[in-house]
Amino acid sequence: MARDKTPKGPAPQRIGNRWAGPAMIIAAVIGLIWIVTFYVINGQVEEYPSFAQWYGDLGNWNIVIGMGFIVAAFGFATKWE
Repeated sequence: MARDKTPKGPAPQRIGNRWAGPAMIIAAVIGLIWIVTFYVINGQVEEYPSFAQWYGDLGNWNIVIGMGFIVAAFGFATKWE
């Protein structure tokens, strides 16, 4: 009877990505808030001059930025174990 030549050591420890879950939630919430803020403040530069000026200058790129955060959240979801 042949003996098994593979070493019998301790089982490898599985290291999970504990940061991926919170990062996913944070990125999704930031993206959602970014897009909602764009739609709420859109066209109201006079009422919020300090914040809305640079935010309004981005125009429709605000949607791209918000969706970028949401896509990043999906990327973090693939790392979550």
